[in-house]
Amino acid sequence: MTTSVLVPNVLRADVETLWNYHDMHHVVRPADVGIGLGSHDLGVATYAADLYLQGFFPLIVFTGANAPTTVSRFPRGEAIHYKEHAIERGVPDGAVLVEPRATNTGENFTYTRALLAQHGIAVTSATLISRPYQQRRAYATSKKLWPEIEITCASLPLSLDDYVESIGDVDRVINMLVGDTQRITEYAKKGFAIEQPYPAEVDAAFRRLIAVGYTSRLI
Repeated sequence: MTTSVLVPNVLRADVETLWNYHDMHHVVRPADVGIGLGSHDLGVATYAADLYLQGFFPLIVFTGANAPTTVSRFPRGEAIHYKEHAIERGVPDGAVLVEPRATNTGENFTYTRALLAQHGIAVTSATLISRPYQQRRAYATSKKLWPEIEITCASLPLSLDDYVESIGDVDRVINMLVGDTQRITEYAKKGFAIEQPYPAEVDAAFRRLIAVGYTSRLI
C-alpha cells in the first residue's frame, strides 16, 4: 500500500510514542474464542474474520452497542455490523455470536462472559481484537474482570500512517490515542482495570499533545 504521511512532523515522535505504547506486541496464538470489541473501526471485524479463517479460534463474539461516534456509521449497532462484515468475508453465520448491549470496555467483557456462559461455552483463552490504540486498555480491563483466562491482544497489522489513512482523520486518531493513554492510569485508579507500566517518556508525550490541543477525548 502506498502511504502518505498524515501525522504532522512536529507531532510525529510523540504520536509514535503513544502508538507504540498501546501495542501490546503479542504474538497471535490459537485461542478458544476471538472477541471483537466494537468501535468506529471496521478493521476490527476484518481482522477477526481473517484470524478465524486462518484457524486461530473456532468462534467469534462481536460486542458493542453504539457510541455517539458510531451511530451514523453503524445504525444497527457495532456488533451487528461487525458480524455482517465478517460473514461477507467468509465466516459462517454459526461461528459468530453477537453481544449488542455493551457501551464501554468493561461491559464488553462482562456481557461477553455472560453470553458465553449462557451458551454453555467454557473458555480458558481469548484473543481480543481491537483498534490498535485500544490494546493496552482492553488487556488491562480484561485482566481485571476476567483474570482467569489467557489473553492475547491483536489488531489489524497497519503502520501508524496506514492506520491514519484508513480512518481518514489524523486529528481523530491523535485525540483517541491521548484519551486512551489517560484511561490507562485513571481507570486503574478507579478499579476498572489493572495497573500498567507507564514510562516517563509516554507521560511526557501525552502531556505535550494535550498542550497543543488534543483534549477532545479526555475524561
